[in-house]
Amino acid sequence: MRRYGLNGATTGDADLRTDIRAAREAAYQVLEIRDTKLRDYLAAGGTLAGLRQELKDAGLEPYTLNALEHATHPTGPALHALLDRVKTFCEWAAALECPYIVAVPSFAHEVTDRGRMQRTAVEALQRIAEAARPYRVRVGFEFLGFPDCTVNTLVAARRIVDAVGDPNVGLVIDAFHFYAGGSTWAMLDGLPPEQLFIVHLDDAEDRPRETLQDAHRLLPGDGVIPLRDMVRRIEDLGYDGPWSIELFRPEYYAWDPVKLARVSREKMEALFEKKVTR
Repeated sequence: MRRYGLNGATTGDADLRTDIRAAREAAYQVLEIRDTKLRDYLAAGGTLAGLRQELKDAGLEPYTLNALEHATHPTGPALHALLDRVKTFCEWAAALECPYIVAVPSFAHEVTDRGRMQRTAVEALQRIAEAARPYRVRVGFEFLGFPDCTVNTLVAARRIVDAVGDPNVGLVIDAFHFYAGGSTWAMLDGLPPEQLFIVHLDDAEDRPRETLQDAHRLLPGDGVIPLRDMVRRIEDLGYDGPWSIELFRPEYYAWDPVKLARVSREKMEALFEKKVTR
């Protein structure tokens, strides 16, 4: 049975309790929690134990905490700040029985030594994994397909994760970033399914890939990404993890969150339906 997830980025400024309600009413199994929403929940007097119970009551598995940004090339104080943030993420994740935190790459202007760009990313992820290990939390590395991102293709992300050499560090594939960065089907070849922690499904407007930004994301099936081919190829690898909707489109933030969650799930499910030819 396929599992479907709702990423809190999809509902914009809606609070965490709203995300839980939307995911429950739209019959999702998984929730990806945005750290900003969790911070607001705790600041308003909520507790991690209370949140864990709310998720259980809703029949939802907290699956990831998103996101450790600028994670691959921090130096000096930025590295210490990142590792402090990793500790906080992992404390939250452990308390919520959430198995993964998500880390995303730095951008080119943050890199001081481009000759060691891959090595620096490997070392940073090793430090993150080391900090997460005592909490029994794993790290999902999500490449970003923007031209100025230091890791913007699946092949580049795979090289880094392979070099890290830690089973607690794996990949997150986001369909929008796969398409925007020009990743190819061949980059999926031989990908061990256990190395793929979660897949984000989203579509994109028909515009030059190098100009795509998060606001150009669309509901699955409403854009130009060949998502049916993507989900088939990923399932053929043996992947059986969740398929999660992650949209950052401001237009959708005005929708009722429950409606958006329901439509998103219907759109995701439709990608797995067999086409009827006549």
